[in-house]
Amino acid sequence: MNILEVNGKIDFKKLSMSMLIPIAGGAAVGLLANRNSQKQYKKLKQPSFAPPAWVFPVVWTGLYTTMGIARYRASAKAEKDEKRKAAIPYDIQLGLNFLWSFLFFKWGLRGTAFIEMALLFSMITLTAYQFSQIDKTAGVLMLPYIGWVAFALGLNYSIWQLNK
Repeated sequence: MNILEVNGKIDFKKLSMSMLIPIAGGAAVGLLANRNSQKQYKKLKQPSFAPPAWVFPVVWTGLYTTMGIARYRASAKAEKDEKRKAAIPYDIQLGLNFLWSFLFFKWGLRGTAFIEMALLFSMITLTAYQFSQIDKTAGVLMLPYIGWVAFALGLNYSIWQLNK
């Protein structure tokens, strides 16, 4: 089974747009909010489970790609009334995802970033559920994202507490 095929075909234009938005958005956030974030991250007191700074852009590129594929699949399989129902939580979680970097790195609001990430986690979970109602594969594609954000939630909390 090819995860890019929906109903036996691939709509490359829709697939490209679905992937481009989170990847390009993540890159733009990286330029605007995360400038010098690796240096800043290294200066923070960190818990023992904190990964090295280089891990984050690698992981996020993969996650943005899979969430774009999930969005594409859900959108391609959804009936008209389902499209909006699935698109709203997806768009909200993507906006929250981008906002987090500003809160944590640009503005140094680690506690606010933690609370915002808890909301983000909820919206990702809702998105995965909505996607799975339309297309099981789309829902499954969101699971690594849920797992990473659950880990990041603990990391954010720990860094916030260690750097008060």
